[in-house]
Amino acid sequence: MSVSVYDASVGVYARLLASLDAILDKASTWAAERKIEPSALLLARLAPDMYPLTKQVQITTDMIKGTVSRLAGLEAPRYEDNESTFADLKARVAKTRDLLATFKPEQFTGAETRAIKLQLGPNSMDFTGKDYLLGFG
Repeated sequence: MSVSVYDASVGVYARLLASLDAILDKASTWAAERKIEPSALLLARLAPDMYPLTKQVQITTDMIKGTVSRLAGLEAPRYEDNESTFADLKARVAKTRDLLATFKPEQFTGAETRAIKLQLGPNSMDFTGKDYLLGFG
């Protein structure tokens, strides 16, 4: 059986974003039912050295849009990272889902061998599309 890069990226990430959207709904509802200030959850960390929930969602959407865009040979759009409410985070997730919907399978032709160079601060990483998707994205 052959799996396309499109299906392994866009298809998988679309389902992940749907789950993330549902998690945000549950968290928002849980806070409202208990009369807990939403920022208590939005700024919560599972461990002291982890980012808060808001930043985790921002990183997740950045990874998704970056991975899919690079695999398609495109520049990833930039988001502001100014979300401060559950509604803001849900809008960011929706924007990322909408972006995924614009990609077409033919944009990923040859993506498994596409050269991808990732610059992370002073460090540079080189991948083939397949290695990037399976080992980083």
